[in-house]
Amino acid sequence: QVQLVESGGGLVQTGGSLRLSCLMSGRTSHYYNMGWFRQAPGKEREFVAGVSKGGDYTDYAASVKGRFTISRDNAKNTVSLQMNSLKPEDTAVYYCAATDRYYASVYTTESQYEHWGRGTQVTVSA
Repeated sequence: QVQLVESGGGLVQTGGSLRLSCLMSGRTSHYYNMGWFRQAPGKEREFVAGVSKGGDYTDYAASVKGRFTISRDNAKNTVSLQMNSLKPEDTAVYYCAATDRYYASVYTTESQYEHWGRGTQVTVSA
């Protein structure tokens, strides 16, 4: 059974940085395309960034492009999200997601993912 556990969230000032990590257990991560989503209070969960199985493809939401970087280390079964130049509007619960869809690609919608972590809170103060 696949389990995803996020870590690295916290409170940071505007302009600061955080690095989120997602550890997969139960299966080796190289079978999975991975993504990060976030949900702010009162809003729907939205796609943030994704990476394909082998790491060849990445994609980002327009709101984070140039500030966030997704990466993966299949040897360690981890996916990371480096977040720089954080803004108050980045405040949300961040979720890691995994899909074993056949094609190595970036998947950007919730329904395309079968496995989810419980989330980690990121708060950016003004």
